[in-house]
Amino acid sequence: MLRLIWNLSIHIRIFLRVWMPTNILLDALRTRRGLHWGVPAMLLSVGYLAVAYWCTTLIDQGAPSWLHLIVLLCIYNAFKFLVFGPLSLARLLKARHHERAARTREAAGQGRSPSEHEALPGDEHGPTHLGRTSAALHA
Repeated sequence: MLRLIWNLSIHIRIFLRVWMPTNILLDALRTRRGLHWGVPAMLLSVGYLAVAYWCTTLIDQGAPSWLHLIVLLCIYNAFKFLVFGPLSLARLLKARHHERAARTREAAGQGRSPSEHEALPGDEHGPTHLGRTSAALHA
């Protein structure tokens, strides 16, 4: 039973991630190019909250009660964009900091980080590089 619920939740999440417009937009805004649009995207929250308010007034005037689902969806999407604005600003500052640090490293002549590995030409790796002998590499 738990496995069924787990798999169902995974499929629902994938469906929502791929097909819902707000999730697609937020994914685009999470890229490096889209981070600077995070704060202006907070303005979309105003539209979602306006639609939620309009739906509640319709419900008060006798509209069908399924509009409560639309109200919940609009409020949820509004909060997603409200929260994403400051988060995108923090991510943008972090990305700019990393880019600035990389530029200063390159300017100082330290273009490579210590964790990078460079392939050596010929047999400079030794006779058993990757578990093969030097003769097997040339055959």
